Amino acid sequence: MGPRKSGSRRQSVVAAIVSVLLATVACAAAQLSQSYYASTCPNVETLVRGAVAQKLKENSNAGPGTLRLFFHDCFVRGCDASVLIAGPDDEHSAGADTTLSPDALDLITRAKAAVDADSQCSNKVSCADILALAARDVVSQTGGPYYQVELGRLDGKVGTRAIVKHSLPGAAFNLDQLNKLFAVNGLTQTDMIALSGGHTIGVTHCDKFVRRLYQFKGAAPQNSPPMNLLFLRQMRQTCPLNYSPNTVAMLDAVSPSKFDNGYYQTLQQMKGLLASDQVLFADRRSRSTVNYFAANQTAFFDAFVAAITKLGRVGVKTAGSDSEIRRVCTKVN
Repeated sequence: MGPRKSGSRRQSVVAAIVSVLLATVACAAAQLSQSYYASTCPNVETLVRGAVAQKLKENSNAGPGTLRLFFHDCFVRGCDASVLIAGPDDEHSAGADTTLSPDALDLITRAKAAVDADSQCSNKVSCADILALAARDVVSQTGGPYYQVELGRLDGKVGTRAIVKHSLPGAAFNLDQLNKLFAVNGLTQTDMIALSGGHTIGVTHCDKFVRRLYQFKGAAPQNSPPMNLLFLRQMRQTCPLNYSPNTVAMLDAVSPSKFDNGYYQTLQQMKGLLASDQVLFADRRSRSTVNYFAANQTAFFDAFVAAITKLGRVGVKTAGSDSEIRRVCTKVN
């Protein structure tokens, strides 16, 4: 009886948070503003942009890590910087959040310090907004589009470790599972495919795809998308059965260090490492969008900007209960 009750409680928590997210997505856009800090911290974008540029110069891995950090934050409790909170129920020690990039966390720490070093801005800008700005600057500074960021988010006071596993897509998700999870957050299939394009500058660890490599017996295993056989052999060399936990491989086999549409061309070549990536081309319902983005980078950029703007509205805390929010981020962990 005990396990069933525990599972029921977890499901109730997840259902409650999903309900809150759906209720807030619709009104978030009206409460956010691109000019939110115009009078209180007019230099905020310049300050964050400079911190991002300096960190990327030192370590380019911070780029995809920061984009992933923003995505993970928004999908768990909404875009409230709760992923940065340390404590007994912290999110970054659960599920997929355990592999969030230390360099990305350092980038946000530096950006927060740069903002607070300006006397006009000190303790006036939320970490949720700093994270949203940093994600935009990573995209633009690695070759992707520059877009305006809506601002005015408040930071959450608490994390919810229990729901991390249920809130993020898995490496083996099929199209139905992906669509369901993104729909919960007010995002369409096209939004999902566009946001997946963020993998154009990302890497992944062997444990996320090694099972695919060694289940192939001349053909893809049931319910798993196919893989280019030459690429398969190359990846088996990169990730042998006794692979190191620190070994990584690029998610974009075409142009891994540039934010462009090479990710979609990778999928066309059957070189997607994650099943949840390759399924976008393998499934006929999403293949045409992959082909469109692979052939038209401008279309991908436009769709990505639209999708990440919608993502930035998920679960936004603006004028809600003070028991659940912080006006500003006082510490980045």
